[in-house]
Amino acid sequence: MHISGQNSIHNQSRKKCEDLIKQKQSIQSALAKQSDQQKLEYRTRLETAIDAKRCKDIDDAFKKAPKNNQLTSPYIQKDIITAYKMKTIKSIIKDINDDHFSILVDESRDVSCKEQMAIVLRYVDRRGSVMERFMGIVHVRDTTALSLRNEIVSLLTKHSLSPSSIRGQCYDGASNIQGDLNGLKILMQKESRGAHSIHCFAHQLQLTLVAVSRRCDEVQELLLLVSDILNMVGASFKRRDELRESQAEEIEEALRKGELETGKGLNQELGLARAGDT
Repeated sequence: MHISGQNSIHNQSRKKCEDLIKQKQSIQSALAKQSDQQKLEYRTRLETAIDAKRCKDIDDAFKKAPKNNQLTSPYIQKDIITAYKMKTIKSIIKDINDDHFSILVDESRDVSCKEQMAIVLRYVDRRGSVMERFMGIVHVRDTTALSLRNEIVSLLTKHSLSPSSIRGQCYDGASNIQGDLNGLKILMQKESRGAHSIHCFAHQLQLTLVAVSRRCDEVQELLLLVSDILNMVGASFKRRDELRESQAEEIEEALRKGELETGKGLNQELGLARAGDT
């Protein structure tokens, strides 16, 4: 009863055990059979995958690759990106050299409108130059000050950076950030007393423009109209997709006629932001 039929769990496990014990079928033996030329070709494809991934042209780069090539697999590509990210972060940590640094934090929603938090480090490198380096994006379950503080500290600790080394912190003017009692800036100052908080200058400028524009009736009417459109389109994924398709067709037609230019930061798809004064 334990052994059961030919395809029973017992017989399948026994077969796998026998295959593993066979020296000629081991992974080590399989790798040893690979010729130096095959190893060289695989390394070449791997390096090409990394370079092609930077310019997002990996499919074209592997049109002549063997059919069993796995470097075009999304899972392998994600592994390559993750390895490249970790190598970049290690370089940043080495450049900081256990010195003081500042953090710049802002909200960054992904294409599915999930809340994210982008974290940037600002520091002076060994050559005396002020550097700003992107550390990563953290998915946040809620936007309470304590939750944001825990995510920031967790990311810094993960990369062997001490929160006590923070000498500056820059955020927008949200209440959960700038609160004088339990705001994020206060919680971070408990980690490091020298972590002086600076209200983002760009956000201050936005607030100034909002205050000035409210004195103009025409601008107020425009803001109300835009808000209504965003609420109507943003409340439905179907409407959002239809808007994207329509916009893509218009941009494609304009590019074909030479009325628009494409490139980095030019006419790229942007998600619908939440309606707000700024």
